[in-house]
Amino acid sequence: MSYCLPFAAIDTRVFSDSYAVALQCRAELLTKLSCPIQSVPYLCSGTGPQGEQLITDTVWIGPENASRVLVLIAGTHGIEGFAGSAVQLDMLNLLVEGLIDIPDHTAVLMVHALTPWGYAWQRRCDAKGVDLNRNVIDFSRSLPENKAYDLLKSTLYLADSSPRKIALAEFEQQHGRVALEIALSGGQYSDPTGPFYGGTAPAHGRLVCEDLIQRYALQQRYLAVIDLHTGLGPYGYGEIICDHQPDSAGTRAAQHWYGDSVTLPLLGTSSSVPKTGLLDYVWHAIMNERSCYVTLEFGTFSTDQLFEILLRDHQLWSQDDNELARLKHRKIMRHHFCPNDQAWQELVLFRARQVIAQGLQGTC
Repeated sequence: MSYCLPFAAIDTRVFSDSYAVALQCRAELLTKLSCPIQSVPYLCSGTGPQGEQLITDTVWIGPENASRVLVLIAGTHGIEGFAGSAVQLDMLNLLVEGLIDIPDHTAVLMVHALTPWGYAWQRRCDAKGVDLNRNVIDFSRSLPENKAYDLLKSTLYLADSSPRKIALAEFEQQHGRVALEIALSGGQYSDPTGPFYGGTAPAHGRLVCEDLIQRYALQQRYLAVIDLHTGLGPYGYGEIICDHQPDSAGTRAAQHWYGDSVTLPLLGTSSSVPKTGLLDYVWHAIMNERSCYVTLEFGTFSTDQLFEILLRDHQLWSQDDNELARLKHRKIMRHHFCPNDQAWQELVLFRARQVIAQGLQGTC
């Protein structure tokens, strides 16, 4: 049985211009599937730029009693949904055209726009500024501290970037590059207007995942979860990042399924540094020894550029009178997280097909 044909023609038109267009294209393709499906939408508060309703759309493709499930997540970080949605649309096209088969006893659960507000408004966070991928902590306890972020905070919002760059360079020289990246992106819970803010309560996307786990009794199945991200690492490369503990069944499963390309932040082998409150942890908690969760991260531009763009985004959204500047900055955000470059888009789709095929085979 063929699980995927990476050499099938790649059509970059699956990269949609907006959240609303992607949702429409997805709905049209789902009507053409011949296999059993279950669609469950999750309404999200707020509206899009055109007043459109916001939803996280989920679809279960395959038998209800499947013992193995591939979970494909797009838009954990809203704006990164442009690429994640394209990967899902590409897979749906392959299914419709009969170019990919889902293995026996296996289902695919596609989760589209896990942070729909951020996708629609072209931001990473939700309407409250919460980064879903720092939100999975126990909010009944004291919030985690990031003292290094608090130390650097006063320099982050300076209108002139020169003093900030000097301060960050001095911090890096004193503490090292990894410490700097953890300070800025490892997760912080003290600054609601700042980047990588974990919030004070479970966010929409976390609640969706927890409900899906219960709805489909996923704790009783073998799972291959692939969370699609962009913006970190070498341009166009899809890095398989595993945030399971290094000496764990999840890491062993990831390495067995995906091979030597798997990287681990906790071992310092990844372009990502260790982080607090990752979405992974919702899934880790219910996984058995033959399951794993990986992030498929497609690189674009440098980490320093990422930090500057995100800081500017948060600066603009903390001010009420900068709508024109925000609109202009959306284009910069879009370019960083989903370059309008056919070569980059082809790399994303080709690599995604490879990794999805490995995930499908791994669950067998």
